[in-house]
Parts: sequence; structure tokens; C-alpha cells
Amino acid sequence: MAVQHSPRFLAIVTDAKSRIRETNVDAVKARLDEGEKLTIVDVREESEFARDHVPGAIHLGKGVLERDAEQKLPDLGTEIILYCGGGFRSALAADNLQKMGYTNVVSMDGGIRDWRNRGYPLTS
Repeated sequence: MAVQHSPRFLAIVTDAKSRIRETNVDAVKARLDEGEKLTIVDVREESEFARDHVPGAIHLGKGVLERDAEQKLPDLGTEIILYCGGGFRSALAADNLQKMGYTNVVSMDGGIRDWRNRGYPLTS
């Protein structure tokens, strides 16, 4: 059951995506499988994160991201992989982190929905 997003929401997501870098779930999973230590941030709501999330991900909801980012993500140059349900909220979050001076932010297109659909491991 796909979510039907409003045209104005999709317009700001498209705008944000024009300024950010994206990756996909297969690339992130491959890097994790190789043992790479990644900073993965789940920007979904707290209840969504509690239900399930990518192993090793930290929670920093989009609603408090800008307020709490500097405390939880102090190094502006560290690669940060953001994800949400499908890749839209994470794109908006990536755009805002870049505006705050973060230089290596990536949004995981497809989000946890694609992660689940591929049967990749989840933690709750």
C-alpha cells in the first residue's frame, strides 16, 4: 500500500533531491557486509524506529534533527547515511544538514521499505 503524497510535498522533495547525494539499500547493505563502520541515522518518528530499524542505526527524528544534530553528530565531515520510510523525509533531512554545514550527507533512497522488501536484517 503506497502512500499518496501531496504535490507540494513532492515538489519540495524534488527540490531537495537536486542538491543532495543519494545511495540505495543494496549499496548500504554491501558496505555493512564488508564490515564498514557507518553512521546511519533513522529520521523517522520514534514509534517507527521502535518497531524496527536498520541494525546499528541511531534515531534522530526529522522533527528534532536540526535541534539535536550538533550534539549527536559533532563531526561535520563524517559520512552520515540518512533513511526514512521511502527516501523522501531523509532527502529533506539531508538538505537541511547540508545547510547546517555537514559536508558528507547521503540519503538512502527507498528507505526502510526497500530494506524490508529485500529481507535485510532489522532490529527492534
